[in-house]
Amino acid sequence: MSIRPGSDPAALQAAAAALAAGQLVALPTETVYGLGARADDDAAVARIFAAKGRPADHPLIVHVTGIAAAQHFVAQWPERAQRLAAAFWPGPLTVIVPRAPGVATASAGGQATVGLRCPSHPVAHALLQAAEQLGVPGVAAPSANRFGRVSPTTAAHVAGEFDEDLLVLDGGDCEVGIESAIVDCSRDRAVLLRPGALTRAALEAALGEPLAERDAEAPKASGTLDAHYAPRAVVRLMSAEALRAALAVLPPAAAEGAPPVAVYSRSLTPSDACLPYLRQPADAGAAAHDLFAALRGLDATGVPLIWVENPPSGPEWEGVRDRLKRAAAA
Repeated sequence: MSIRPGSDPAALQAAAAALAAGQLVALPTETVYGLGARADDDAAVARIFAAKGRPADHPLIVHVTGIAAAQHFVAQWPERAQRLAAAFWPGPLTVIVPRAPGVATASAGGQATVGLRCPSHPVAHALLQAAEQLGVPGVAAPSANRFGRVSPTTAAHVAGEFDEDLLVLDGGDCEVGIESAIVDCSRDRAVLLRPGALTRAALEAALGEPLAERDAEAPKASGTLDAHYAPRAVVRLMSAEALRAALAVLPPAAAEGAPPVAVYSRSLTPSDACLPYLRQPADAGAAAHDLFAALRGLDATGVPLIWVENPPSGPEWEGVRDRLKRAAAA
């Protein structure tokens, strides 16, 4: 494992050369850290699936330098995708569009569609540009963690996930903290497949039309399985009232051994000083930024259970609610 500063031009060139040669590189984005391979090399992409333990039919998101670079991967660039990309690229948005035949087959999980994103993180963008100069049209990059587990938002998180020789570009803490919103633009309507930091209202304003709800005909998309983003401990979502009642009857933590539960709450502070506890931010953006690091930190205490207070119901919290719901389903 080699962690190098993403601001180092030599490290960026080394990472770009590794991608061009079909090797894996971990890179920061504004959402989470990704485990990247050149998207047009099915053998390289297969290394991502093997490293993560991810099913090969579960598609990856291809990261590109912009709208022009995206055209390499598409059979058709829908007007809806154009509106969204023009409004939010570079940024935390993935559009799903019809895939060009024979291009990025493994990255797309064999589907006739492909998910594309242009990240705004300066290190990610610089790496994509450097790789593009070496003939790499785009980089497939799911989150740099074992499949189904908590996504990484620091280089140290990535280092704790993989044993193999891997170059990790350190770009600091991820600004957004949860994965991109995913909008399916491959059919006759735009469908929100995964919420993110961008709200429905913002996406619909750019589209000029409402987002439809996911249906049975929707293509597979990254991070949309019912159970995902899960720590080793069992996550339980609870109202503030239920959490207060549960804490009231919880036996005192033993002097030795792992505590029985950890708590992640906005409104309650456990009275037992031995109980692992983190305060959930009251701001949706801050909560998204902190979420995965908080779950990882509480999981590291060795507790079998993590009790999480339900996030608020406001539209700006949809991405956080989605990640916690899937973490609890696991």
